[in-house]
Amino acid sequence: MKLLVPLLSGLLFGLGLCLAGMTDPQKVLAFLDIGSAFGGPGWDPSLALVMGGALAVAFVAFRLAGRGSFAAAPPVLQRIDGRLYAGAAIFGVGWGLVGLCPGPALADLGFGDVRAALFVLAMAAGVRAAHFVLAHARSARLAAEDS
Repeated sequence: MKLLVPLLSGLLFGLGLCLAGMTDPQKVLAFLDIGSAFGGPGWDPSLALVMGGALAVAFVAFRLAGRGSFAAAPPVLQRIDGRLYAGAAIFGVGWGLVGLCPGPALADLGFGDVRAALFVLAMAAGVRAAHFVLAHARSARLAAEDS
């Protein structure tokens, strides 16, 4: 029962992505095409509407979470640093190159999309590699501080 709410939330999120067309990489790439945004024929602004709707829902949910209506409060960002900028840049470049971000890619797995499966595998490998590199960097820093 504890997993039912997250499961239903994830299914609802995936359904919303599918209905909005955000699982279609061409639609996402048409939005990200900056050249078309300034008068070109191929720009598709619908992704901005989807993001706006998501921000509105998230705003309400985070406000309710701040009042203790949810089991756990949202994480609070302590500082903006190079790791945050680097992660955001890597995410953006990956999104722009492939036209998928993690949510739509996971939703596409339900359709048996091979590109999405490759994307999710590459994403998982990247997360694993980042954890490995950061753990070794942390260990090296602690060893240097001890000596």
